[in-house]
Amino acid sequence: MEKASGGEGRLILKNGSVLLPDEEEPKKFDIEIHGEKIIRIGRDLEEDDDTVDASGHFVLPGGIDPHVHFDDPGFTHREDFYHGTCAAASGGITTVIDMPCTSIPPVTNLENLKQKLSVIEKKAVVDYGLYGGVSCESFEEGFSRYMEELSTRVMGFKTYFISGMESFGRLNHYQFKTVLEKAVELGVPVLLHAEDYDYVTAATSIVEREGNTPRHYYLSRPETAEHIAAAAAAEIAAEVGADLHIVHVSSAATIEILKTKGVTAETAPHYLEFDIEDFEKTGSALKTTPPVKSPPNKHDLWRLLSDGRIRFVASDHAPCPEDEKQTGSVWTDYAGIPGTGTLFPYMFSEGYVKKRISLRRFVEAVSENAAKRYGLFHRKGSIVPGKDADFVLIDPGESCRVEGKKFYSKGKITPFETMRLKGKIVKTILRGKVIFDCDRGICAEPGEGKLLERNR
Repeated sequence: MEKASGGEGRLILKNGSVLLPDEEEPKKFDIEIHGEKIIRIGRDLEEDDDTVDASGHFVLPGGIDPHVHFDDPGFTHREDFYHGTCAAASGGITTVIDMPCTSIPPVTNLENLKQKLSVIEKKAVVDYGLYGGVSCESFEEGFSRYMEELSTRVMGFKTYFISGMESFGRLNHYQFKTVLEKAVELGVPVLLHAEDYDYVTAATSIVEREGNTPRHYYLSRPETAEHIAAAAAAEIAAEVGADLHIVHVSSAATIEILKTKGVTAETAPHYLEFDIEDFEKTGSALKTTPPVKSPPNKHDLWRLLSDGRIRFVASDHAPCPEDEKQTGSVWTDYAGIPGTGTLFPYMFSEGYVKKRISLRRFVEAVSENAAKRYGLFHRKGSIVPGKDADFVLIDPGESCRVEGKKFYSKGKITPFETMRLKGKIVKTILRGKVIFDCDRGICAEPGEGKLLERNR
């Protein structure tokens, strides 16, 4: 008795195990959806022609991946907004936030933002937000005016202390402080890729001559490089009273550095699962920037995620084709992996099922806290009447095997290859419409995803 269309009329989710806000365990409820919104949550709600039987399934808030590189426009041989958002939907993600730096032109001013939107709005199958960015190039062009014109349209501003992108160069400490001061004036957060430029460039010049292995690459940007950068950034942010967020934290000790400074941070699944020993075995399928770290580190990251000092996880989805990933040298192999499609299933399996985190903490880490951080919680991140009807239906009794060749993403090379994850995503629902079904695949048309703006 299931049509599973939704999106316009009345849709009923029946008999699911629903995790409501502030609850630690799911309880059996029905959910009534009208149009795109949750209308009512209760028991024994009257069925409709559009009814989804969620018996035996967890009904959880749609996932939010607040750190993706969908490379569109400009680098679409690696990824584009259609394939990237399809990958997200297949993995239970209903909202993504795309980075400003891996598109041409980068999103550093309003004109560039409009140009990007004219391309991606026709492709998205999940809802999306965008970050603006400040690079050394835009800093010299007149970043203050650029930030002003972007501030109401973006979720925050991305910056780098070290960058390998020709069109999006790094900021020095003085430039970074100036950007933070402007961000305080505008009331927007600033995001930072925190690796120390001096350490990494000096180490690379030496280590690259010594060898061509994953360990050599790790030694060029070890824990210390992240610690130095994070400490400096936190000091500057504290001085000016800025709202700073450190992206893709790879070292647990970085969180200890930040804990008294009011700076937030995210980590990524690959840092929770892998270490340098795995990198040596797997090779550049696991190459990311920052690289994975020493073996004890991943266990400490799980602990920090469990106790809430790491607020949420993000995929840092950044795939590429095989000829860029396997060049014959770890130094020229592309640094990035596909991840938006495996984020939610990995965290459910290896976090909740393995009892590293509670179900409540799982939902906070993959949905709720990112919604709060980026001004989306009035619409996203929890199951509450009046909010967008974004859900993931997951069968905890089933499992799935990671196979890169089956990814909806253009990127097929994943370090999670062959991993068996407990829990199967049965449906992903966006604003009352099924956009992914495990039997039918992607059910949404390109362009059905909507641009989101931050609630200030």
